Amino acid sequence: MKIFERNTARALRKKGMSMNEIIKKTGYPKSSVSNWTGDIILTKKQRERLSQKGRSMESVERRRKSRLFNESRKRQIITDKAKGDFSDLSQRDLKIIGSMIYWGEGGKTRRSMACLSNSDPIIIKVIMRYFREVCGVPNSKFRASVHTFTHANFEKTINYWVNISGIPKEHFYKPYIKQSSASLNKRKTLPFGTLDIYVCDTKIFLTIMGWIEKISEILINK
Repeated sequence: MKIFERNTARALRKKGMSMNEIIKKTGYPKSSVSNWTGDIILTKKQRERLSQKGRSMESVERRRKSRLFNESRKRQIITDKAKGDFSDLSQRDLKIIGSMIYWGEGGKTRRSMACLSNSDPIIIKVIMRYFREVCGVPNSKFRASVHTFTHANFEKTINYWVNISGIPKEHFYKPYIKQSSASLNKRKTLPFGTLDIYVCDTKIFLTIMGWIEKISEILINK
């Protein structure tokens, strides 16, 4: 038996501290504190103090939740109002949006290939629409590969990106697998790694570069 720890927990309990307060102060296991102090009867004054403190904490928690709810509602109102600025997008809009995505995220050094890497499924869906509907890329031209971690389920990951991109599974190269040295938080934010999309067509690459150059000229010289 841990005599010192037991005596410490009992002494704190006799002073009127709650189980959680004792655990927080000492770091002792909850089960041990409960066993060591279960027979101690608190005075009426001590019980009243703990009861009042508990009600106070509940009140603070209710106010916190109410504040968060109100803040979330205010933010949603602004977001919904902004969404009303658009009702539809034309093919010209898609050409501009896709070109801007490629300008920021796409490869610009492989002169015979248009390529883009991203982990955001929405970005992938939009750029695939751009490639197919604006650039006229047929399914046979697409190739893809996945960058993921050793902890990932590879089959599930490939199927996920096949579904998002619409690129046939047989057009996927062997996955590039990294050691799982990333933080747990990063693994949660990148559960399916990153998808690389390749279109091996010099004309398409140069066409996209031409659109980007013209858009940048218009924006700068306006």
